[in-house]
Amino acid sequence: MSRISEHIATASHEAIAQLLDLPINEGSRPVISETKKDFEGDYTLVVFPYVRLFKSKPEDAAEKIGEKLSSSVSWLSSFNVVKGFLNLKLNDRDWHTWLRDQSDSETYLTADGEGKTVTVEFSSPNTNKPLHLGHIRNILLGWSASRLLEATGHEVVKTQIVNDRGIAICKSMLAWVKFGEGETPSTSDSKGDHFVGEYYVKFEKEFQKEYKEWQASDRGKAVYKSLANENEESNAFFTRYKNIYFNEHSSLGQAARDMLQRWERGDQTTREIWERMNGWVYEGFDATYDRLGVEFDKIYYESDTYVKGKEIVEEGLQKGVFYTEEDGSVWADLTDANMDKKIVLRSDGTALYITQDLGTAEMRFEDYKMDKAVYVVADEQDYHFQVLFELMKRLGRPFADDLHHLSYGMVDLPTGKMKSREGTVVDADDLMEEVVSEAKKGATERGELADLDSKVQEEIFEAIGLGALKYFILKVNPRKRMTYDPQESLDMQGQTGPYIQNAYVRIQSVLRKSQDTQSDHGIYESPSDFEKGLIKSIDAYPDVLREASGNLDPSAMANYLYSMAKQYHRFYHEHRILTAETEEAKAFRLLLSKTVGETLKNGMNLLGISMPVKM
Repeated sequence: MSRISEHIATASHEAIAQLLDLPINEGSRPVISETKKDFEGDYTLVVFPYVRLFKSKPEDAAEKIGEKLSSSVSWLSSFNVVKGFLNLKLNDRDWHTWLRDQSDSETYLTADGEGKTVTVEFSSPNTNKPLHLGHIRNILLGWSASRLLEATGHEVVKTQIVNDRGIAICKSMLAWVKFGEGETPSTSDSKGDHFVGEYYVKFEKEFQKEYKEWQASDRGKAVYKSLANENEESNAFFTRYKNIYFNEHSSLGQAARDMLQRWERGDQTTREIWERMNGWVYEGFDATYDRLGVEFDKIYYESDTYVKGKEIVEEGLQKGVFYTEEDGSVWADLTDANMDKKIVLRSDGTALYITQDLGTAEMRFEDYKMDKAVYVVADEQDYHFQVLFELMKRLGRPFADDLHHLSYGMVDLPTGKMKSREGTVVDADDLMEEVVSEAKKGATERGELADLDSKVQEEIFEAIGLGALKYFILKVNPRKRMTYDPQESLDMQGQTGPYIQNAYVRIQSVLRKSQDTQSDHGIYESPSDFEKGLIKSIDAYPDVLREASGNLDPSAMANYLYSMAKQYHRFYHEHRILTAETEEAKAFRLLLSKTVGETLKNGMNLLGISMPVKM
């Protein structure tokens, strides 16, 4: 509940307790919300929960509460009753006091929380390719969720699990060994993660070539003839048969699996190649994270956690949580929980994603004894996490009831979907460069930064471009699939980061021009509806913060900030500030502008977005 509404709720609670002759500390606190625009009033008390206690009609109960408040508080100007809703109108002179109290408070941009230890896992890339647009949504959601949790009093540990082993990584390694001829990122003037990603694509291209040749062979034709559905086209058959071919017929597939087995046996040559190529990738990842303004408290590696996962599988076998099939593979039967049977260890003893996730969760609890663990992973892995959480419960882990999957929809571009194996993804680095370049182009055309030092200009371009990218992605509810349009994200008049940044820059310009103005000229007693609306918005910040943090939904904060910026832009055009009609009005509007600016800056910071000094 916001600060003004908390005050109203407390007074209403006391009034109801006195009317019903109850101890003030008994009963639920009233629900207070802003009065809807169609009705007269500023805040509304919902009376329905008290009708039974009053033993009267909702309208009569509301009337009694309104009359009691009128006789006991000074801030109430008038009230009206609409069915079970008590609409309260505040005295005009009190709005200045509310604003001043908010601005002076050290806590108005915070919200109390439970103070739990929460681990937030996000990014979690594979070391066979660079970060791309999908990773950007993951990273931004994880980072912002962490900041929101911290702002509500939680101790947050930002983590990632790097998938640095497995068949996909071996594909990149094998392609470099077979086709690289000693090439390195430095010799090819390439960023390390991009360099390794090119070999992942190279493997896929060579595999597709091999597959097409096999399809045309006598063996391929025989398989098609024996297994294809009636009248099934060869293209359709071979599309669905691709994974079977990789596992049972492909020489490249066999070579990649052999490399994985050598890696798990600790073969020195294989491990040296792995360490070298992963090192290139980590250098690239670090540069991308740095530009995004993201950092981690702890990084886990699948090459470590899968070992712990195998130990947990053995424990699960002893407890009867898992069972062994005839081929030696280990499974969990989850059919009684409306899930399928799940393999947790292959017949050759190699681990799967679920194996390492069991190990990672265990290691994380050993390190931090977290009260809650959040996994930021795309919704295509919803079932995987249902399985993981169920297995943790069956294994009796103490943290099993506080595991949360922050599931999010995929990101498309206006041109369609992306496929990393085909090399059609949009790299995170390329996307950031594009949007910053577009921001630079727009700012240069407007010519408003020409008088600034070139370094300062570049910092502003970076803030605007990355602000556009981050806001456009975070304004969408995580559960929704979305399309990212770089051009639309930079629209200075749309629901965008630059639009909000512009409101902040406008405020700073006003404050700079008024720096010699005295701020205390008495109470401003005639605020407009625009001004009252902005104070209500400022006052609602803690509520929005709690909602966004509690639901792990940065879009709640993003949309709130847009609404406030929009209100301020309208206020700015409707009211004189530096040339206000009275000194009281001028001081009030300067204080209002300053407080709106602080609120916008604080909220955008929780989204990982910085504010430029000029635009």
